[in-house]
Amino acid sequence: MPMPLNDNREEMQSLKNITTVVYVLQALSFFLGVTSIVAIIINYVKRPEVSSTWLASHFRWQMRTFWFGLLWMVVGALTLILAVGYLVITVNAIWIIYRIVKGWLYLHDGKPLYVVGNY
Repeated sequence: MPMPLNDNREEMQSLKNITTVVYVLQALSFFLGVTSIVAIIINYVKRPEVSSTWLASHFRWQMRTFWFGLLWMVVGALTLILAVGYLVITVNAIWIIYRIVKGWLYLHDGKPLYVVGNY
């Protein structure tokens, strides 16, 4: 039985709100690191619900931001003994901020983010 149009709009708005919350949690992670962990958990729990919507691209974007950001933070931390570690951490932070801002702006405009790959 097809879902009534109003229910679909409400569900999409709810999923858009959740996507916004994830961006907020990612941004807050610069002050409270644990919020990024909460954000990635939300991504994985809600991923099936957005899989066939334009919001799936935002979830992929958010998940990649988390995992690649974590990877480069570890690389930066491991190379702190060398001066290059500070540079890696700084560039990583700028890259994460860029991705949060771009994703949030696209979400606000109702546009999907196109990323390479399907995870």
